[in-house]
Amino acid sequence: MPGALADLLRGAPLSPGKVSFAWQAAVGPVIERETAVRLVGDALVVDAANRHWAREIRRSSALILDRLQRLLGAETVTRIDVRAKG
Repeated sequence: MPGALADLLRGAPLSPGKVSFAWQAAVGPVIERETAVRLVGDALVVDAANRHWAREIRRSSALILDRLQRLLGAETVTRIDVRAKG
């Protein structure tokens, strides 16, 4: 992650748009299209399009969480809860 992007995001007020932008930066456009995210407390709730995507996100959750913490700050997101829609 470019340091400038992380600095910019951490300085902006927390909003659903900021969380969505950080999610897309952390996972890329393909996974972003197959998911919806929202921050509930310090947990990022991820609604995946189906079980396949939920499994892939769970498998990569440590890496994704690290990226999100670099972008949003370590205390903003401390865990990722993944749910499959289908």
